[in-house]
Amino acid sequence: MEKIYNYWNSRPCNIKHSSKEIGTKEYFDEVENKKYFVEPHILTFADFAKWKNKKVLEIGCGIGTACISFLKENAIYTGIDLTDSAIELAKKRIDVYNYTADLYVMNAEIELPKDKYDLIYSFGVIHHSMNPKKIIENAYNVIKDDGEFRLMLYSKWSYKLFWMMNTYDDFEWKFDNDLNHKIAKYSEAQTGCPQTLTYTFDDIEELLNPYFKIVNIWKDHIFSYDIEEYKKHNYVKSKEFESINNSDLKSMEKELGWHTMVICKKII
Repeated sequence: MEKIYNYWNSRPCNIKHSSKEIGTKEYFDEVENKKYFVEPHILTFADFAKWKNKKVLEIGCGIGTACISFLKENAIYTGIDLTDSAIELAKKRIDVYNYTADLYVMNAEIELPKDKYDLIYSFGVIHHSMNPKKIIENAYNVIKDDGEFRLMLYSKWSYKLFWMMNTYDDFEWKFDNDLNHKIAKYSEAQTGCPQTLTYTFDDIEELLNPYFKIVNIWKDHIFSYDIEEYKKHNYVKSKEFESINNSDLKSMEKELGWHTMVICKKII
């Protein structure tokens, strides 16, 4: 857990999505625009407008991109994150935009804020924990009986997995017992992530059982941009995707997407 904390506290997710001065409105605007340009499926998945006047808890709020999207739609928002640096920036963000929200440094494996929520939202977070099942149990205890749990988990079989296997020599094209460690190492923009789990649809059903039942589940997101250009904030297709149109890319994402989106309901 200390390694996980140190990794994410040193560089919160998406903190380098802008070259503007960190903490300014211009910085936060650019971070948001880049996030939703590259990952437009988030807008459909989160369905921010649906949660107007509803209580929302985000597990792993990071630097507050989704936080602001929920607040713009007048959700009653609470966000938690494991790291101090992320919460510090998220608080700065809501101040810049003149909103109010409850934000806490908190380990979701141990506890969640004591309330009852209409939505619990977690995008790309739970798979980095040491005990995802405990987070699911804790979520069950604070969600309303008619609430929704929306979470994104990384896919076991994806284009990104095959890209990693083809790019890094230490994969050696074999599925050995150290595969999860290798995936974790290269799963994020900053290499060396200490914990990243991946899931099949069946794995997710087992993870959620006996607390939640799946209402909808699907894959999305293949990163099709040249990484070096992307780091410079340029959106240039990588060579392998230059001749693939958007329609064909969407078809590929349904089969080989890195993001598995799950909408589920509490089992009463």
